[in-house]
Amino acid sequence: MLTRRRFLVTAATAPALSLYAQDAPTKPEAAKPADAVPAKPEAACEPDLPPSLLDLKDRRADIKPIRVTERDDRLDLARALMKQYGLDAIVLTTGASLKYFTGLDWEQSDRFFAWILPQSAAPFVIAPQIDNEWLNDAIMQPRASDGQLESILPERQTTNFYLWAEKDDPYATFLRVLGEFNLTSATLGVDEHTAFGFVAGIGHACPGVKLVSATPVTAGCRSVKSPAEIELLRLASHIAFDVFKAAYLACQAGDTTQRFEQLVQRGYERSGVHGIISCKAGADAADSHPGNKSQTFRDAELIVVSGGCAVDGYWSSITRTFVFGKPTEAQRALFDAVHNAQSAALGAAGPGVPMDIPDKAARQVFRDAKFGGGYELFTHRLGHGVGLDKHEWPYLVEANQQKMMAGMVFSNGPALYSRGHYGIRLEDEIVISDHGAELFLWQSPSLQDPFAIPAVLPQKKDTAAPDAQPADTKPAAAPATPPKL
Repeated sequence: MLTRRRFLVTAATAPALSLYAQDAPTKPEAAKPADAVPAKPEAACEPDLPPSLLDLKDRRADIKPIRVTERDDRLDLARALMKQYGLDAIVLTTGASLKYFTGLDWEQSDRFFAWILPQSAAPFVIAPQIDNEWLNDAIMQPRASDGQLESILPERQTTNFYLWAEKDDPYATFLRVLGEFNLTSATLGVDEHTAFGFVAGIGHACPGVKLVSATPVTAGCRSVKSPAEIELLRLASHIAFDVFKAAYLACQAGDTTQRFEQLVQRGYERSGVHGIISCKAGADAADSHPGNKSQTFRDAELIVVSGGCAVDGYWSSITRTFVFGKPTEAQRALFDAVHNAQSAALGAAGPGVPMDIPDKAARQVFRDAKFGGGYELFTHRLGHGVGLDKHEWPYLVEANQQKMMAGMVFSNGPALYSRGHYGIRLEDEIVISDHGAELFLWQSPSLQDPFAIPAVLPQKKDTAAPDAQPADTKPAAAPATPPKL
């Protein structure tokens, strides 16, 4: 089992890097304090909002961000996985994996930027000199305790920075730095979101380097959530649920899908988060993807709302289906089938269970209810991983034999779609515990009361991995084989 030890980065493993006029390694300077977060709008300032949205509270005080010490532990696990899979270093340029390991929200431009984690040395950054001030501002963030600026990077005392000037070839800089780390003949894992132009540039400048996928490392770390990550994901689910419910209570037959979406976005703002929402009604709900056509809500018509919000970068993913007015018996039968399929999938999930089993359990319910057990009406996979990406590995889908592990978080979203007629879907997130699976929320009870909260809430289970550490650390666990993509 992987240990929790810290890697000792010494002068022997991370030699001092010489300075250059155009591309010298530099430490980020302290950035100016960020502007204060705007206060929550008061009711008197938003007379157009319905009461249910005015009741929403700013939830930012409930957010407990990931600590730098947890990011340090993530590097330990990444290095252990790099050794297991034969990678000498991983290269990240943007996206969720970069945020996961460094805390940086870096929007990739056409200029080459990369954070590199060697297996046996300190991390280093190659960045455009023109972006140095932006990089400083991104790295130096105020501490929650006293507001003093500090670096959010892991191993911040030993991370080195190389800046390349506009007249320079960034890939020549990359090759030179690889030479200082004895990596010119290395196997480099490249993140799946890296632009092809960057990969091609590295390959051309570094012919001795072997470029492979970094996914066994990035997914191996990110697929199993720490207790701190689980609580952020749980909070994101509850905020999205409250916002969806507030918008639902403010609508009725005669309103539009566009108004519902606008109310949800206002609800996110009042809650202090950002998020996404899709609302579709009637036959248009048979398409599981978001649309841009506004529709009017009609009595006894199926309405599907789907989306989520991000809390410290961690997403929620929930879906509810409802009707205004009295549902038909056929609609009740559809709802019961989807609800039962969701329950069957929840009951089938647990540690050590192959990831195709919950998908099979849901399809068996549909088969028994005469809706077909293949992809006739349930046209997509049951679920996906949820984390810093709203959709991420691993997946609850047919033929995926990867085993679930305690700490993994998935969406559980069975559905039935009949093109030109209807769509109905229920989606909630589940977290794998030591003994089964736990809902972050609770299942929707009916088409007429989709956001009802049970009188007796489910007992919260221990969701920590078997060798769980305190809440600011990463479980020392990873998939035994690369995840199915």
